[in-house]
Parts: sequence; C-alpha cells; structure tokens
Amino acid sequence: MSTTEQRVALVTGAARGIGAATAVRLAAEGRAVAVLDLDEAACAGTVEKITAAGGRALAVGCDVSDAAQVDAAVARVAAELGAPVVLVNNAGVLRDNLLFKMSENDWDTVMNVHLRGAFLMARACQKHMVDAGFGRIVNLSSSSALGNRGQANYAAAKAGLQGFTKTLAKELGKFGVTANAVAPGFIATEMTAATAARVGMSFEDLQAAAATQIPVQRVGEPEDIANAIAFFAGEQAGFVSGQVLYVAGGPLD
Repeated sequence: MSTTEQRVALVTGAARGIGAATAVRLAAEGRAVAVLDLDEAACAGTVEKITAAGGRALAVGCDVSDAAQVDAAVARVAAELGAPVVLVNNAGVLRDNLLFKMSENDWDTVMNVHLRGAFLMARACQKHMVDAGFGRIVNLSSSSALGNRGQANYAAAKAGLQGFTKTLAKELGKFGVTANAVAPGFIATEMTAATAARVGMSFEDLQAAAATQIPVQRVGEPEDIANAIAFFAGEQAGFVSGQVLYVAGGPLD
C-alpha cells in the first residue's frame, strides 16, 4: 500500500457539486474519504459512487458552523476511517442580495458557514496533521473574492478565506502541513442554478451568457475544480503553500 493510499481525506459540503466531485477524485487516487454535509443522508450518493469503484468512504452529517458538531465529526472520522490529514473546506451557502436589502441573518449565515466553518474544521483536523507530520488543507475561495454585485457577504467571506489560508500556511508549515486555496470562476452547480433562478434567467441562458465572458468559451464543471484541489492535496505539492489558484477559464480583470 502506498503512502497516498493510507491517507484519509475529509471533504465538507460533499453531498453534491464541487464537494462530491472532489471526494470522488481523492478516493480515486487511493484515499479513504469522509463525505461531510449538513444532511448525512444526502451524502449517500457520493459514498456509493466511491464504494462502487472499490474505495472507502464514510458519510457524516455535520453543521460546520457548530463547534461541538465539528469536533464530534472529526473524532468519528478518526475512529472509523483514520486520522484526517487532508481537509477540503468546501461547504458553502449563498444569501445573495444588494447591500440595502441584505439582512443581518443573510450576512451571519454566509460568514458562519464559510469562515467560521473553515476555522472550526481546520482547528479540529490540524492536531491529526501535526501528529502525522503531514497535512494538506485546501480552502474553497471564489472569483467573487475580487468583488461581485449582490454578494457583499459571500465576497467578504471568500476574500477572508484567502487571508486565513495564508496564515495557516505560515503557522503550520513547520509541521509538514500546507494550506492553499482554490478560487473557482463560474462552475455549473446547483448553487449557480439557484443564482439563475434569482435573477430570472434559465440556467442554460445564464451559462451561455457566462461562457461568452470566459476566454476558454465554456463554463467550468465541478471536475475542473476537483482537479486543482487534487494537486494541492497531493504528496508532490509539499513545497506549494499559501497560494490562491483562480480556476476560471482565463485571467480575471
């Protein structure tokens, strides 16, 4: 068994979309994968896809913004799969609105899931990484971190994750732990489909319009992001830390 095959990865928000694609990709590379989402039952499809291909996976229900649930989830993963030394903080929500319409709950919900959730998960997992002398933390930022109309909360949270990532890289590097961020552009997921509904467009029309603004002339798929995450999570990426990789089909203005 190779070193990679012995690693345990934990992916949040892994019931669907980017998280599910990432869990499947990491499992295909030989890792055991903890598939976390708010609803444990919703993780079944991702787990089944992994196990059908001969991999090991565990579905875990967890609200990443709740410290007690995070600690319990990480303890369960460690007991049932092994110490989680690869962490992908992907869980996210949207509460889009213009500033004057945005409620305090809209702001707090997005901050709690994206920023607090990443903090709690990283804090809970880092002790396993330090003990192992090896760790990979990959945080999901977004091209919206550069600013996006109607997303003051989401943009602020995703920009905050970039600072969080760089700080983790500095604090944990001496223990063999790297921290990097992947910042997707337009990716075809249920989340972007919800955006289409919010602005009154069909999802197909929104994707077509977005593609005209992307140099490669297509929108991204969850697997495009999973590929980038897999690089940062790999054994060979040990000298890459504190970086933010925009995966958006071209340079951003």
